[in-house]
Amino acid sequence: MGKREQAREEAAFMRGDVGVDGGATEEKKDTAEVERDKAREALLRGKAYLGREFLTWLLWRSESGDPITEFEKLGLTVLFTGRVVLKGVSGDVTELSARGAMAPYSEQVRHSLDRGLLVHQARMLLTHGEKAYEVTLDAEFLDVRAAKLPELMSEEDDSRTSERLFLAEQLSALIHALVEAFIAVRAGKAWSKQIVPAMKEWMRGEEGTRKQTTLQRAANVRKR
Repeated sequence: MGKREQAREEAAFMRGDVGVDGGATEEKKDTAEVERDKAREALLRGKAYLGREFLTWLLWRSESGDPITEFEKLGLTVLFTGRVVLKGVSGDVTELSARGAMAPYSEQVRHSLDRGLLVHQARMLLTHGEKAYEVTLDAEFLDVRAAKLPELMSEEDDSRTSERLFLAEQLSALIHALVEAFIAVRAGKAWSKQIVPAMKEWMRGEEGTRKQTTLQRAANVRKR
């Protein structure tokens, strides 16, 4: 064994890539799993562009009213409400803010997305079972800028504190579930071949019945 090869093996051992027997310490991951890990790491390390893709994908998925994913065997639905901020890296307009109850689903916002902007910050309603959480998410680190938890059921102070902590943890878990759902799609082969074309078609579409469906969803939420 040459000195160079021995040095490489020693370096691999020091990194923990191989054990004392020279065998790999971990099984080799398949390509899809590697891509998912890369996407998750990029998202959690503050890659704003990936966070913007996540929020834009979430806006597109949420308009139908169908659950985005499941958490603890219950569907998790999302409705964008109120102010939404779009950002881009080039073009005549690199930032746009839209306000209004249904502003995120408006034709103006969708056409701005089609021109290259992505959702950077948005207020949304997460509905999980009988509980509804309002939250403002920022794409930079997926920071929670503001949140409104479901109404507390406990009456005693100590119990209310515990309940509030539990609901805050649940909100964090719900956001994590949405991120995982996005990463699974983003790292798959269907992203560029099916998902992106479908999103572009949505961005260029007319409002029509889509707006009526979204307005009805908003009305139903307000009646609760």
